[in-house]
Amino acid sequence: MPKSLANFEQILGYKFQNPALLERAVTHRSWAFEKVALGAGEEARSLQNESLEFVGDSVLGLAVAEQLYNLHPKASEGDLTLMKHRLVSTVMLAKVSKIICLGDYMRVGRGEEKTGGRRKEALLADTLEAVIGAIFFDSGYVPARAFVCRLYAEQFRAATPKSSLDYKTLLQETLQAERLSAPSYNVIKTDGPPHERQFLVEAVWKTGAVRGKGTSIKAAEMMAANLALQELKKGKPEIIKHHDSQRRNKSKCESGESSASQTKQV
Repeated sequence: MPKSLANFEQILGYKFQNPALLERAVTHRSWAFEKVALGAGEEARSLQNESLEFVGDSVLGLAVAEQLYNLHPKASEGDLTLMKHRLVSTVMLAKVSKIICLGDYMRVGRGEEKTGGRRKEALLADTLEAVIGAIFFDSGYVPARAFVCRLYAEQFRAATPKSSLDYKTLLQETLQAERLSAPSYNVIKTDGPPHERQFLVEAVWKTGAVRGKGTSIKAAEMMAANLALQELKKGKPEIIKHHDSQRRNKSKCESGESSASQTKQV
């Protein structure tokens, strides 16, 4: 059974003006569908947290991006992107959710309870985003940003381009959190003369595939992994995207390759 939400507010360091928002934020769809009549999907959706999670994801992304920019004003877009991906990943969200004992306060269905739903990284990550969304709707962006900064204080202090994991490692961690096998990378095509070689690499995992281009195999793999993370975040991993070679995205890839060369590969 979940613990008192009044205690949870003390842990969060935030008092809700509308406690119903917090109650919905910690409610998983499995709990909601157990509480309504068969076929009452709309009623169940009004109880569960997926809509708040949707908003919280964007609020979290903005808060993290703003804080990273303030902490690293001279960092490149590629470096900021790499750090942001790491901080908003399922693995990191699940990690920081344990700081506030989030699993103890979640409302999950009997099936999820029996299978350890309170400890599942994906559920913890989704619920934390919903809590952030709830704070945003309760009081606005500034209190939501303050909560994110408190919760991520240690991670923000430690975040640097060199310390952040590369896209390939982050993709592997994300898939592992969903209990999926690591992706494979295959060179699909090689174009251009030796001094201007372009590689097209496909990243493939159980539920989808994406393709990325780069001036080296490693750079193309990094871009493919970045695109795969974006597809997984959108919940549409089955779509295969062919990435173009615009300079803006090349710069992201090259930055990712540079960071990867200094990071131990998983």
